[in-house]
Amino acid sequence: MSILELDLLPRFGILCLTLIFLLKYTFFRYTNDRDSLFSFMMFGHSVFIVAAILHNVDISMGFAVGLFAIFSMLRYRTESLSVRNRTYLFLVIVVSLISSVGPVSQSELIALNGTICLMAWACETRILATHHEVSVLTYDKIKNLKPQAYDVLLTDLRELTGLDIQSVEILERNYKNKSAKLRIHHARPNLSGKPSPVAKDASVRLVGNGESMGSVRAAMSGQ
Repeated sequence: MSILELDLLPRFGILCLTLIFLLKYTFFRYTNDRDSLFSFMMFGHSVFIVAAILHNVDISMGFAVGLFAIFSMLRYRTESLSVRNRTYLFLVIVVSLISSVGPVSQSELIALNGTICLMAWACETRILATHHEVSVLTYDKIKNLKPQAYDVLLTDLRELTGLDIQSVEILERNYKNKSAKLRIHHARPNLSGKPSPVAKDASVRLVGNGESMGSVRAAMSGQ
């Protein structure tokens, strides 16, 4: 039987539309990570093609071991993905396999893929939870780290960073340098796709007047 059977091409078209909505209009809309977008898109199409070709093929033990070895090399030679990216990678694999070899009709396939896309879209919006980020920064006003000065610390950090900080954790204290490493939890700035006010791995020095003078060197890591 030819791999280009009549039912395969419409399924491939459904997959393309699914990946475009899932990755371009959901994943990429909130991350602007073009490299991951390209990788996930090509990975999804590749999984579809491989699954379609091997669906009715008897695979030998040697071929199966070779595939396992290749994927193992990819696993150990690539950098780890974030939890969010691993979730999208899993969704790409799921919709690609369902579209390729799933025992469902085309209408059922559209319903299943549409449900997955809508769930991902809903999770990315504020329907389930507000957008949240975690940042690690170095803070040099160590007198504000006392338990009784927590409200003062929170207010000072909000003024210095301009972020809506909800909570602060002290990761490390350095009394010699009179500084501390803090982890702050804050709402994601609404900048309409623009970079965060403090760029990743950037250093920012914020200076106030008199007693409020301080510096913050922040390494932002969105979550």
